[in-house]
Amino acid sequence: MTTPLTLPRSRQRMILAVLMLCSLLIWLDNTVLSTALETLADPVRGLDAGPAELQWATGAYTLAFATLMFTAGALGDRFGHRAVLTIGLVVFAGASVWAAYAGDAGRLIAARAAMGVGSALIMPAALAILMWTFTGPARSTAIAVFSTSAGAGMAVGPVLAGVLLDHFWWGSVFLVNVPVVAVALAGTAVLVPNFRSPVRRPLDPAGMLLSISGLAALSYGLIHAGQVAAWSRTDVWAPIAVGLVLLAAFVLVELRAEVPGFDPRLLARRTFGGGNAALGLLLFAVAAVTFYNAFYLQGARGFSPTEAGLAGLPTAVGAIAGAPLGARLVRRTSLLAVAPPSLAVAALTMGAYGFLGLGTPLVRIEILLLVQGLAVGMVIGPVTAVLIGSLPLERAGAGSAVTNTVRQTGSVLGIAVGGTIMSIVYRRAIEPALSDVSGPVRDRARISAEQARHTATTLHRPALAHAADDAFLHAMHVGAVWIMLAALLGAAALTSALRPAAATGTGASAVPEPEPLRRPGDGAEAK
Repeated sequence: MTTPLTLPRSRQRMILAVLMLCSLLIWLDNTVLSTALETLADPVRGLDAGPAELQWATGAYTLAFATLMFTAGALGDRFGHRAVLTIGLVVFAGASVWAAYAGDAGRLIAARAAMGVGSALIMPAALAILMWTFTGPARSTAIAVFSTSAGAGMAVGPVLAGVLLDHFWWGSVFLVNVPVVAVALAGTAVLVPNFRSPVRRPLDPAGMLLSISGLAALSYGLIHAGQVAAWSRTDVWAPIAVGLVLLAAFVLVELRAEVPGFDPRLLARRTFGGGNAALGLLLFAVAAVTFYNAFYLQGARGFSPTEAGLAGLPTAVGAIAGAPLGARLVRRTSLLAVAPPSLAVAALTMGAYGFLGLGTPLVRIEILLLVQGLAVGMVIGPVTAVLIGSLPLERAGAGSAVTNTVRQTGSVLGIAVGGTIMSIVYRRAIEPALSDVSGPVRDRARISAEQARHTATTLHRPALAHAADDAFLHAMHVGAVWIMLAALLGAAALTSALRPAAATGTGASAVPEPEPLRRPGDGAEAK
């Protein structure tokens, strides 16, 4: 459907509800896994997964998500976004069942990658359908409402995962996706027209292959550095170098393509490029600090999964409140006055992890997480609305995929770099405490604090568990500094991107509102 009739408001709202459910599914799964990481690392209750395997369990999903989205956008423009959304939901449900019954970490990683494929098909299609369904001011409102599904997923996911992990086996956190998919499929079939772009773009297999292999090689090198606790080894720097070369080749291929699946030229625009760089760095920091927080609350502090999920609620509450608050403040002042300072505040809250310890009062942690969620919400919602709202309608699928690809790439690298920093610093910090233990015990204690605590419990060596806690906290403190610097760099990039637009004095927003985009052949805006 390239020239749809204007849809009634009631149907528009129901379509928006279905799209929010699809987005909720993706955010729910992300937060569920973060709560399950400590359990998956447990040799008895989980899969005895090491830090690198946990990084890949998280990163494989995000890697597939990041590198397939622009291809998924092209598929939607070609064959219809409803068709692609439906296929993505089916793939996601099947992969969730696979993950739930994975017998080892390797199969879990493969299942998570398949879930990433499903998510890559879902998200660009959902955003494109949203842009076809709404026009003019209604579109900006719909995007803002759609963004709240992220906060809802952040709120529900950890608590739901905690309850499931406390009462069932770890695979139940993935099976919960299946009924959500069933409802989303029913709503999609009944309510959503099969919108498609009038311009059929090529599927860009060369770009897809280069982006996947480049990010995979880069991630492998970064994660492997944590396993061997060194950066100078050939098996560390060589994959990183190969990954960077492949990603450079990907950009060159896309620049030379007549109709690229991922158009780097969009990133050359100062506001669009700088805004995406800021969001990528923010998601880099969020992914890394979330990875740390899971092990801090459940491992170092000894919280149960349910307690850890409840402890993380302030982040979600802040994010839910931050998106609409940020939008209102932008309308009254400017995006420049709201988003960069909020991103700087988020960076400082991440750096504050360097002051957390085993005895830090819970109320201080909750206040920190609340401020962090509020600041992140005030950045992601308004900035995303401006970036997505400025895209041409006929390139809705591929254009929105550019923004999402950059954000997910930031998450991939955040998990890889953040986890590797933690692994390297932990190994160096735990080494002095292992001088008087046997070889097998030393080898397991070096892997991670989780392995060291389990070994200490088995051998009745509480001193080893204390040493593991101290080494983990030191690693988290060092990592927090690097995470904060990355987020501050994002704030600087966003300030630079928005400042020229603010200087034009074109209204309350630092970025001029885009002209209302109309459907091809449609002379009226949706009411």
